[in-house]
Amino acid sequence: MTSPEIKKSLLAKAKLPLIIYCVCLAAYLGTAGGRLKGPSSDNHFVHLADNILHGRLSLKGNPPHQNDWARVVEITLKDGRKVRGSFRKTTGGPHRFRTTRGEKMVIPPENIRQRKDVYYVSFPWFPAIAMLPFVAIWGMKFNDVIFTVAWGAFNPVLVFFVLRRLSALKYSQRSVRDDLWLVLLFALGSVHYSSAVMGQVWYTAHIVGVGLTCLYVLAALEGRHPFLAGLCLGLGFVTRTPIPFSFPLVVGEIFRRHLRAADVTLGPALVADWWWPQLRQAWQRIEWKPVIRDGFILAVPVFAIAGLAFTFNYMRFDSPTEFGHNYLNVLWAERIQKWGLFNYHFLSRNLAVLLTLLPRISAKSPYMRIHWHGLGLFFTTPLFLYVLWPKKKTPLHPWLHLSILFPMILHLFYQNSGWVQFGYRFSLDYTIFLVMLLALGGRKMGKWAKTLIIFGVAVNTFGAITFNRYRSFYWNEGQYFFPDN
Repeated sequence: MTSPEIKKSLLAKAKLPLIIYCVCLAAYLGTAGGRLKGPSSDNHFVHLADNILHGRLSLKGNPPHQNDWARVVEITLKDGRKVRGSFRKTTGGPHRFRTTRGEKMVIPPENIRQRKDVYYVSFPWFPAIAMLPFVAIWGMKFNDVIFTVAWGAFNPVLVFFVLRRLSALKYSQRSVRDDLWLVLLFALGSVHYSSAVMGQVWYTAHIVGVGLTCLYVLAALEGRHPFLAGLCLGLGFVTRTPIPFSFPLVVGEIFRRHLRAADVTLGPALVADWWWPQLRQAWQRIEWKPVIRDGFILAVPVFAIAGLAFTFNYMRFDSPTEFGHNYLNVLWAERIQKWGLFNYHFLSRNLAVLLTLLPRISAKSPYMRIHWHGLGLFFTTPLFLYVLWPKKKTPLHPWLHLSILFPMILHLFYQNSGWVQFGYRFSLDYTIFLVMLLALGGRKMGKWAKTLIIFGVAVNTFGAITFNRYRSFYWNEGQYFFPDN
């Protein structure tokens, strides 16, 4: 093939992804509208990038507001001792203080010589690293909304690549047209839409995390690129901590890749049906040396990045596993102190937010209102119901199910439901796997499926336009909607 022919072929292959990017970028820019004029009010990652550029572990001074910063109290006692930590509001009576090293003390005001509040960005740091070149140029004026929109428009392109890869591997029989419908569902018919046009630390983390998860899937399929898969999981850990719990996909693909040739026909039956005799036979005939080798290659970048994260945590909070969430200066700080970050106490609320929340309908204007806990997953993207009843199963199905289940368990026991949100934004940690299951499930992309996609586009377009703009469509009476104590 001559050089002009190669260029022509590359241009032909790039045409459709480029169109997807441009269409999504135009939609996201148009919907973001006035938000593009300047940084969002919650540009924590810009602050973190500025800290890194100037060699600081904490903010230079006080934050611009008191929403979702980690606050550590540094106290000099009258006897000369210095301690760092936080006052406990719910346990042990007044003046109880817990240091960053876990020591419990009672510090009445008369024993304090000097007190200082030091603020940190508690959110994992990879999005701030991605912003470093831009913050180095524009400083604190860097627009995190534009960054989020530009990255967000790239995610549907990655979803398209994933879907076409599934087709190339013969897992999916979807046509290009079918895959474009699924890209539409993801780009405009899921909570990715409302998240991509916001800026703000929470949504930026989701959008960056989605991109890393898609890249992880591309590296994980067939188990041929374990290092790249591990790199994406590691970077996912310092973007959205549940992302590495989607490891079953790459682990399953590595095992399937190294089944001996005699077991090639056994592989699909093994992972599709989970029959114990088949599982035992496959276990006995796996080529263990390459599995261990690839597992090691997969683990190296994950543990290297985790090591950096734990070191950074220790330098700031005297604990390798403390990102700062236990020191969040938020309305529900007492809830965290009482129940911890993860607890069965939060399960019923989180299940309701994930599955059942609907708009409140009224005979009076504005006729429909949405709680700040958001809408249930199957209302914002009803086609995901098809995942529950596939017409066929593939070797990928069980690994995809586990890749959804493990992050979901973390979400369901977490102290926060995603509040404030239009739809269940935590689902973005595994949305790509849901889309893959739709592609693999074999249900026809007929009029009903397309109707559900269009319904999702309408719902999420409404959310992307109104959320955090037109407050009359949203409500928060009772503040938390669910019992909290």
